[in-house]
Amino acid sequence: MENGKNTLDMVKAAASAAISRRAQDGVILDLRELDGFTDFFAIFSGVSDIQVEGISQAVLEELESNWSQKPWHQEGARKADWILLDYVDFVVHVFLSERRAYYNLERLWAEAGRIELPELTMPAHVEVQEEETDPDGVLVFGEHGESPSEL
Repeated sequence: MENGKNTLDMVKAAASAAISRRAQDGVILDLRELDGFTDFFAIFSGVSDIQVEGISQAVLEELESNWSQKPWHQEGARKADWILLDYVDFVVHVFLSERRAYYNLERLWAEAGRIELPELTMPAHVEVQEEETDPDGVLVFGEHGESPSEL
């Protein structure tokens, strides 16, 4: 990677992709001052193995499509309780919630600085369909706004 700013921009893009798949409890740890093996950790949780896979897939797609980056190494896709995407200068961790609590990377790297996660603004290449929400921003179910219990 060219420089720290470009790397941080990529980490934030990865975070936006993860959040777009409803990743929970996202955090970016800045490890640059800690003589670590990488500059940043991006850590997210999902509530099911399917969601963990979906979050990691969104990150992979974002970084390959818009940043021309593929992970140097990846682990965990088969079991999907902890998927690790290693981009050398940063590592993305996507955990099943219980597994994240067990390993508690935030405690292990407690000295690391934290970087504010980007506000969820969809990248220009992602279309948002306005007709799927009502004026209050609430998801509308069905064709005529039926609630789930009426479907």
